[in-house]
Amino acid sequence: MRLIQRLAAVCFLLALGFPFRSPGQVIEFESNNLKYFALTRNSMTIMIAQLPAQVREYHVLQVAVSNGSKVPQTIRPEDFVLIRDDGSEVGATPPRTVVSSLVERASRSDVVKLVTSYEQSLYGNPQYQGTNGYEQRRQSVMTDFTNTRLRAAAAASAIAFVQTKLMPGQSTDGAIFLLLSSKAAATGTMRVRAAGAVYEFPLNPSPKSSE
Repeated sequence: MRLIQRLAAVCFLLALGFPFRSPGQVIEFESNNLKYFALTRNSMTIMIAQLPAQVREYHVLQVAVSNGSKVPQTIRPEDFVLIRDDGSEVGATPPRTVVSSLVERASRSDVVKLVTSYEQSLYGNPQYQGTNGYEQRRQSVMTDFTNTRLRAAAAASAIAFVQTKLMPGQSTDGAIFLLLSSKAAATGTMRVRAAGAVYEFPLNPSPKSSE
């Protein structure tokens, strides 16, 4: 079992009002030393966790989405906006921009840090199995590149959360990249507009990377 089964379990617990929470309230839990936040609205569940690794100026969030409704739902990276503590807003950087940035500036350590951090969070959580996420994208784009920049581009292409149309019962996952200064903390509220609803998740300072 992997992370989408965690989403299914979260949906079930939310439906039961677990634990003593009103419907539509954020559920917090920890897995593999990461703090996750999950929220269901209009039968679609979104789960996020802030990853410890920072790649260049990007803070990285892992996002998983499950469509439990009876109709298709489309979710886009631009649906995610960080409302910072000072009231300013930072939208998710478009995947194409992230890829271009890493092609121009990535080092070998950037590639290793990005892939390792994301895969540890994804595979280290024993209750997720996406139907249309990173694993499927990785198989289509990852090749044994010897060029560091090409590897960075391929890694970012596979990991980045992209616009996805989810049919009923489908799920996806990916990384949201927030462009902040290297010393800035990705704190505040992550607001997501999707499935005709507004989702809001608290963001705390990410744990220090173990590099």
